[in-house]
Amino acid sequence: MAINIYSISIAFSILFLLIVVELVRKNKLQERYSLLWIFISIVFLVLSSTSSFLDIIAKSLDIKNPPSLLFLLGLIYLIVYSLNTTVVVSKQNERIIRLTQELSLLKQKMSEKK
Repeated sequence: MAINIYSISIAFSILFLLIVVELVRKNKLQERYSLLWIFISIVFLVLSSTSSFLDIIAKSLDIKNPPSLLFLLGLIYLIVYSLNTTVVVSKQNERIIRLTQELSLLKQKMSEKK
């Protein structure tokens, strides 16, 4: 069996899926964040396994090299996920600032009562 880009992509998808599951199992990654990673690894596994389906999609998008579609989809996913992560971090930053301000006010009230 010759090693081609589809075989490498299948192996990477399976390995990535196992890594994500292991991170969730060790409580290093929350389930709500792992769902998107599991979903994308399964999508890549399916697309890599069915090269004819990938060829049809690539042909309809006028992409000459079908495996390039995998890289394009991965890049688009990473950009969208990066934006989503930035939104989550921004919300958490606002909550931390507000919590710090509330804590400061509570400390001030406590010191005034003494």
